[in-house]
Amino acid sequence: MSDQTLLNIKNLSTSFKIEGEFYEAISQINLQVKRDQILAIVGESGCGKSTLATTVMGLHDPAITKSTGQVVFEGQDLLKMNEVQYNKIRGAKIGMIFQDPLSALNPLKKIKDQITEVMDYHTQLTEKQKSERALELLQDVGIDNPQRTARQFPHELSGGMRQRVIIAIAIACKPDLLIADEPTTALDVTIQAQILDLIRKIQQENHSGVILITHDLGVVAQTADEVAVMYAGQIVEQGTVQQIFENPLHPYTRSLLRSVPQADSENDELYVIAGNVPSLQQMPKDGDRFAPRIPWVPSSAHEKHPTMHQLSAGHQVRCTCYQNFNFPVAPKGVRQ
Repeated sequence: MSDQTLLNIKNLSTSFKIEGEFYEAISQINLQVKRDQILAIVGESGCGKSTLATTVMGLHDPAITKSTGQVVFEGQDLLKMNEVQYNKIRGAKIGMIFQDPLSALNPLKKIKDQITEVMDYHTQLTEKQKSERALELLQDVGIDNPQRTARQFPHELSGGMRQRVIIAIAIACKPDLLIADEPTTALDVTIQAQILDLIRKIQQENHSGVILITHDLGVVAQTADEVAVMYAGQIVEQGTVQQIFENPLHPYTRSLLRSVPQADSENDELYVIAGNVPSLQQMPKDGDRFAPRIPWVPSSAHEKHPTMHQLSAGHQVRCTCYQNFNFPVAPKGVRQ
């Protein structure tokens, strides 16, 4: 794996204005993405994963959003760029695979025109060359009849084909960094596997870095190199896939892994994490944000201002509460 750092996120926080006040959606994020690496961001819905992605892409309305910290991409701080400067990077250097392909695609435009549109902004190709490149991309993403698909509209395609078109658009200019936001949501298992294989293939061929955003730990296990676990807008644990799956430490990471169904388990009951991710207005400013969901852990086990602790090379965990965490023993027959 290359040591070349593509993206270096330092102390990044993003807040949204609600009824005249700003509330943090992500807080003090520190991450690095390297070439030839897939970094998975994992966590429940509402943990801030997509907000992190759209902050990197510069897709927020500055009138109701503010971001602090640094997002350094190939030596440039993206947060200091104006819209004109950002537009030169979006699509060309950084591509994004959106969560919902039907809403991301223009329903009134043919597929070929939507793929060539990104080339209009970032290349000097002729119309013929762009058309040929569009067909080549459709073939690359596994569409059997690219000529036919190029003439179709989004509503004429299946969910899996629309997702492939979104990937074709995202990689049209061979970006150095690819952000995939829940790329397999609402797809059946077979298509999910094909899409993940495709993302890995593209990453290897282009030597690009990938941020893979997902709540599916199975996807993380088979695809990612590094993992960052997010809860309530913060990174609570970070490490290699082996470190996170073989030696999970933070109570939230352990709870997520325990809630995954196990085919070889004799226990028919699924583990359920009590409570919910707090809303922006209710986000705690001090203490471990996961503490209310594990009330059996004494308050003395939590740091008042939790920080990341490096426990081994590349493996970090937030707060010291992991040292005192164990799952409660439920009475037989009682669902946890």
